[in-house]
Amino acid sequence: MDFSRVELSAEDADFRDRVRKFLDTHVTDDVRRRDRETGDNFDEGVHLAMGAEGWLAAELDTGADGGMTRVQRRIWDLERRRVHVPWVTWGTTVIVAKSVEQFGSPELREEVLPRVRSGAVRLCLGYTEPDGGSDIATSKTRAVRDGNQWIINGAKMFTTGAHNCQYVFLITNTAPEARKHKSLTMFLVPLDTPGIEIQGIRTVDGDRTNIVYYTDVRIDDKYRLGEVNDGWRVLMEPLSTEHGIVDMAADGLQDVSIMIHQGTIMATSADRATAIAARRGPDGRRLLDDGSVAYRLGRSIARMEAALSTPNMFGRVAIAQAMRDISPDLMDILGPASVLPIGAEGAADDGGAEYIYRWAPLCGIYGGTLEVFRNLIAQHVLGLGRPHYAPPKAV
Repeated sequence: MDFSRVELSAEDADFRDRVRKFLDTHVTDDVRRRDRETGDNFDEGVHLAMGAEGWLAAELDTGADGGMTRVQRRIWDLERRRVHVPWVTWGTTVIVAKSVEQFGSPELREEVLPRVRSGAVRLCLGYTEPDGGSDIATSKTRAVRDGNQWIINGAKMFTTGAHNCQYVFLITNTAPEARKHKSLTMFLVPLDTPGIEIQGIRTVDGDRTNIVYYTDVRIDDKYRLGEVNDGWRVLMEPLSTEHGIVDMAADGLQDVSIMIHQGTIMATSADRATAIAARRGPDGRRLLDDGSVAYRLGRSIARMEAALSTPNMFGRVAIAQAMRDISPDLMDILGPASVLPIGAEGAADDGGAEYIYRWAPLCGIYGGTLEVFRNLIAQHVLGLGRPHYAPPKAV
């Protein structure tokens, strides 16, 4: 929703102004530059300032509990995107905090949740394994009980934000002989525990993620979430949230799909390319005067608009696929200078098309590959059978 076209109440207009003042003060050009250089999608100074001024607590609470109203939450979401707040680590923190609230012991909730609200504690996701693919239920990371403690051994891949977090929401195998969905137990593991090693990995789009090794990591049973071997139930809600499999609210104030942030950046890049194509060169001609350019640009924008309007889990597939489809066309239209990255002298559109070209493959594997989501849609929405990958039998 574009709130520039909505007449806000005096209370909501004041809220918007306070949000803008806070963000413009703390999310500076230096913050955005540092985020591009590190690829962290996190800035501790900004995060702690949000905690100190109550913005994080307001995110976690409903309007009835003293948090943001639905309209205010929508304003907040749009304004932080406007200034490009480094946000990924808070996103994972919110997902995990809800599970801690629901499944954690009173002792664990008291240890973690107040410091989540202040910004001192951040939480990340320990799902995928180096050779596990998207089927996280096949976890081979083992947790073995030893009295009132557990000993964990294994490795997790793509644990984004681990180097800026204090705990990891870790899926482990505690019953190797059981069926895969009955063999899992979830833990909230302190990342400063001896035996944990975090190694950074840079992705092609410049972001940093991590591989995390667990070697004889010993934790108390109080860090277990839910019952032993019932981890799949603990995991269901956060996994559905990450996948975007959530019901739409009746008021229409939530994102159309979970990938709308990435889609908005794609739209900004397309807008810049369109403005450049409509600009007259020294000879008075525009790129748009070439019919093939106008056709390809129009086709790209139509694909993008359709993707941005696609809801729920379907939207995450449509947006990621649209990024893959249109970014090469945008770069080709803009010419050789489009390969220069953000901040480079002479970049055609300040590196926008080049960035989404590199980002598109990553968006197609966030939370699971596009193929996984297409299979989910086929099975659970269209009622088709499960895919069968076994080689054909020899005749």
